[in-house]
Amino acid sequence: MNTSINPWESATLDPFSEITTTSLPAPASARRSQHHTSPLTGHRLPSTQVAPAQTHAWASFLSGAVHNGLDPTLVTQWLTVLADATGSPVLPSLASMPLADYVNLRLSAILAGLETTTHAPYLADWHLRIEPELGRLPLRLITTALITAAVFSWIADGCSRSTIKNTLAMLSRIFEQAIVDGILERNPAHITGWQREYQQVEDELRDPRSLALRDWGALTELADALVAASYKRYRGWGDVVVHSACTATRIGEVSGVRARDVDTDKWLLTCRRQTTPAPGGLVDKHTKGRVARLIPIIEPLRPLIIRRLQATRGDPDARLYTGPRGGRISTAVLRDATHWDDVTRDLGYEHLRRHDLRHTGLTWMADASVLPHILKEIAGHRLITTTQRYFHPDVLRILEAGQALTHHLEKLQRDGQITRRW
Repeated sequence: MNTSINPWESATLDPFSEITTTSLPAPASARRSQHHTSPLTGHRLPSTQVAPAQTHAWASFLSGAVHNGLDPTLVTQWLTVLADATGSPVLPSLASMPLADYVNLRLSAILAGLETTTHAPYLADWHLRIEPELGRLPLRLITTALITAAVFSWIADGCSRSTIKNTLAMLSRIFEQAIVDGILERNPAHITGWQREYQQVEDELRDPRSLALRDWGALTELADALVAASYKRYRGWGDVVVHSACTATRIGEVSGVRARDVDTDKWLLTCRRQTTPAPGGLVDKHTKGRVARLIPIIEPLRPLIIRRLQATRGDPDARLYTGPRGGRISTAVLRDATHWDDVTRDLGYEHLRRHDLRHTGLTWMADASVLPHILKEIAGHRLITTTQRYFHPDVLRILEAGQALTHHLEKLQRDGQITRRW
């Protein structure tokens, strides 16, 4: 055996390089379970649904390995172990391939059969939405839940229905191609219910003020009730709720706050990261707008902030808010730990979601006459039109406007500028 070379180096960087679009097999649903025998060694490869595309890839991989001196029996056994671990007989280069790398390799096959005029919008969907949100994740670890969360975030960003449909169509083509290539067994992009969420988000975007808590008393009442309903009455849950409403931040952004993000001299909070779900658990990443923003810490919130800072014992990288065991917090964790749905129903807030705490803070700031362009920076909104929705007048202000006009006309009459009584 020649030990001076890497026995794996002859395996092509593109495991699909020998496969043409016309040679691709039918989708997995049309294939029958079969056993496959190595074309080089005669050894039996993993017994699962095997695509012809994998036959080509295995042949290329085994040929390179045997050419460089590896025992074909050991190579076949190694592939079998890999298949048992991943649930599919895939090559090493495919077992953990990120979605972006796979699309770069197979883009021509993914777009095969589409009219050329459709390529541009599908590629825009890929580059503007799919790749930034999911591109770094291993193809085999992308689940329906992750795609659903991505779709909801695109809806919240203001994407139209047609944009969402086209984006899902592109995602579906990507995963259907992965099924054809034998990497996946099912298409995780077949999601339902996003139209209902779209309607809810549309309602929210039209009048986010209607989702806000009415005042400070309602906020503290909610926080105390959630603490009382939690296991061992963990006070941290109430602190998260109050912080979210007072800073108009998302629950994930509250979880991402570190001690060094708080400036107690100027009483400013720098919001620069958020906690989000990912394969394997919760992770921290950049904020939704990918830009850090400054948020004022109002005086009613300062005692809570001081108490949380004291709990970090001077560690600048310590999280300000954690679960009872020190873990990260997400909106789902907060919901389950506090029995959110039951508590809000008992308080008469059936509509209230965790994100509505952010609407509460922005509505209060708008009512406090914070200028729209300043509120836009605090909220991290991309468009000023989103911020302006928080300045919609409520019924009381409409009545006040009518009374002001009446007083104005009465003054004009007293001054003799109006001679006729209405």
